[in-house]
Amino acid sequence: MMFSLLGGVFLGWSLGANDASNIVGTAVSSKMIRFWPAALLAAFFVIVGAVISGQAGIETLKGLTSFTINQAVISSVSAAITVTIMTLMALPVSTSQSVVGAILGMGILNNQLNFMGLGKVGLCWVGTPLGAAVITVFLYKILAHVYNRFHLTLFNSDRLLRAGLIFSASYGAYALGANNVANVTAVFVGAGMINVPTAALIGGVSIALGILTFSRPVMNTVGKKLVTLDPFSALVVSLALAMTIHLYTLVGVPVSSSQAVIGGVLGIGFIKGVNTVDSNTLKRILLAWFFTPVVACSIALVISYASRLRYIPI
Repeated sequence: MMFSLLGGVFLGWSLGANDASNIVGTAVSSKMIRFWPAALLAAFFVIVGAVISGQAGIETLKGLTSFTINQAVISSVSAAITVTIMTLMALPVSTSQSVVGAILGMGILNNQLNFMGLGKVGLCWVGTPLGAAVITVFLYKILAHVYNRFHLTLFNSDRLLRAGLIFSASYGAYALGANNVANVTAVFVGAGMINVPTAALIGGVSIALGILTFSRPVMNTVGKKLVTLDPFSALVVSLALAMTIHLYTLVGVPVSSSQAVIGGVLGIGFIKGVNTVDSNTLKRILLAWFFTPVVACSIALVISYASRLRYIPI
């Protein structure tokens, strides 16, 4: 059984490597927090969030279709391969989309899908970037009004923004663990291999490992290439991300932190002018989002088909 769970650990590692940029990328790229303190902070709170608040999302995903142990492993490996490919291409993609794409592949094979659950997940996918953009615009205006009333010196302003980014990164990491741990281990709960608390712990730790070992490459895409963020804007985006992901955690639907942070960054672009957004980078990210569930579903089907092949000696 433990060997089978390696597929989930691989997926968790891929998720942490890709999605850490969404939590701390804006803070690191704005040079307010160094990479290693930010990564350690994110790794710790991801585990805390997964263990304390990860149960609802696990229940939602495990109910999309029924799994055998082999299918649970194939789903996890397929989603992990998809996310790893996108991470190597330095693209922030949706781990939720890759997982649901892989689950969809298994559901096609089983001829058993929970379409009501899929519809709920799909609506939340659409609402994630839009909601984050709206939250960002409102937060920016409110916090800017409060911030400007303090008339802070440059030194005090720097300290306040750094403290705010540390808080928002911690909150965002907690929300990421609570929301996305379901992507990592829900299929194993659905296959009856482990219980929900064990799944939350294993998923949280594997995400933390991804953050600590291979999360730097994607940060440049989010923090620098899409739009240039000053420290105040980075704080607003980080808070909007955390609030958006936490909202969907309460609903019990795992959503994409990548979509949330891009929505937040585009909200900043809307405030400062659309010419601040790199349209070519945005197009690459949107294309990756579109293909992610398709690629994951295809990989799951191919691996499942290949696993059924038998060698017949002549």
